[in-house]
Amino acid sequence: MTAPGDLVNVADGAAVRQGIVFDMPSRSKVVVALFDPRRGPVFRTVHASGLTERAQDGAADAALRLLIRRTPPPGRGADAGGARVGRQRAAHARAAMHRSTGK
Repeated sequence: MTAPGDLVNVADGAAVRQGIVFDMPSRSKVVVALFDPRRGPVFRTVHASGLTERAQDGAADAALRLLIRRTPPPGRGADAGGARVGRQRAAHARAAMHRSTGK
């Protein structure tokens, strides 16, 4: 079982690339930081069965760790309204009611 921060090899078609686990949204999906030769460090969602653990650091691990460090952690919660930035407030869940003018 892999966890965020683990060093892994990713079977990507015929090639095997080195990466670092960033997130595990489900048992079968894993978000991995990989080094793409054309684009540089990127995140890819891969199937968990295509991962194998590795023991030694690779050549691109420093760049992958920088990508992981500057990316905010994935948001979790019961909010189904879409992605939000920042924390939700505990109070003020509804908008204020209309105030009459005193007529």
